[in-house]
Amino acid sequence: MSAFLTRARHLAPAAVAMALAAAEPLAALAADDKPRIDSGDTAWMIVATALVLMMSLPGLALFYGGMVRKKNVLATTAQTLATVALVSVLWVVIGYSLAFTPGNGVVGDLSRFLMGGLKMDGAHAAAKTVPENVFMMFQLTFAAITPAIVIGSAADRIKFSAMLWFMALWLLIVYCPVAHWVWGGGFLQKAGVLDFAGGIVVHINAGVAGLVLALVLKPRRGYPHENMAPHNLVLTVVGVSLLWVGWFGFNAGSAVAADARAGMAMTVTHVSAATAALAWMFAEWATMGKPSVLGIASGAVAGLGTITPASGYVDVGAALVIGLVAGLACFYASTAFKRRMGYDDSLDVFGVHGVGGLIGTLLVGVFATSAVAGPEVKGLIEGNAQQVLTQLYGIVCCVALSAFGTWIILKGIDIAIGLRVTPEQEIEGLDINLHGETVH
Repeated sequence: MSAFLTRARHLAPAAVAMALAAAEPLAALAADDKPRIDSGDTAWMIVATALVLMMSLPGLALFYGGMVRKKNVLATTAQTLATVALVSVLWVVIGYSLAFTPGNGVVGDLSRFLMGGLKMDGAHAAAKTVPENVFMMFQLTFAAITPAIVIGSAADRIKFSAMLWFMALWLLIVYCPVAHWVWGGGFLQKAGVLDFAGGIVVHINAGVAGLVLALVLKPRRGYPHENMAPHNLVLTVVGVSLLWVGWFGFNAGSAVAADARAGMAMTVTHVSAATAALAWMFAEWATMGKPSVLGIASGAVAGLGTITPASGYVDVGAALVIGLVAGLACFYASTAFKRRMGYDDSLDVFGVHGVGGLIGTLLVGVFATSAVAGPEVKGLIEGNAQQVLTQLYGIVCCVALSAFGTWIILKGIDIAIGLRVTPEQEIEGLDINLHGETVH
């Protein structure tokens, strides 16, 4: 008995060591299931957030401001500035909660109302390696630029007060639910719809809303017979340059990590933008005799918007195809198609963002590759034809809510306070009449 006890005492440390060694992989596995803040990912997401905010201020403001007539440039830039401010406040009060809390398949709950319960050192389910407050700010910049894109279709003729009401209501009734459907755990995300950085949530949503806004407002006075050429294309080029750079935050930032997938998203974003700019330029050159500066800039934005839903799912070869299709299709939609249909989408929100978003979202279903996105993600080329139908399902759902929701909001505002400035104000210009200022 004594010999047995002596032997047990000698074996006990070894047994404990073996038990601890066996437990280590299990502990590591359990730890991997828990959110862990990564300083590199967090730093990248802070930079990406600043880049996306730069897309609105000053990128979109300059891009749109240069495209309108001189008498309306301040009004147009004011719309972007005010939209970013208004959406920012609404987002932290209730918008983020509606979009990114569990809720149900249609909309989030109110658990983050007034940022209650926001995690400073924890992480959101969609961003496990960055603090939730950083993820919230990143998504705020998306929420701000989307309605700011919409308002471009109403340039030169919408009341500033009506614009503010529209921005607020559209954010809460249309944008937040669609964001929840696709990114916040809603029914489209569960159905397998792929939208890496906003083809559905941002571009289709904004493009369809812009088209409805243009139809409800009706054309500008004198359209299409009067000269309504942009007053300063230098501003537009500076604006599109800022948008192009900022889009790296938009798309690569949507990886929510500083990793190889973010690097591929950045690469395909640039390739698509460059290809689409050339495609639009050559199409315009061939059909109209000269390549315009506005056309090259518009083509770049078309390529950026079209690659957005696919940016984290496709490779460089697909980006070349997507950019080519984007440049040609968006050129046609913004010129011949718009003339044939007779609507006045002032700054081609539908032709560039709407059509680009539609094409990009469908082509995700064709070109998505497991080599970029992981083994669970495959498109038509890799044998998964169902993904194209899934993408089409997501498009139909977004178009339905955006079109109907936008129309209801606009009709309600029109009845309450009116949407459009007076004919005299439109002729004289919105700058002096709505803001009491002019550009000299």
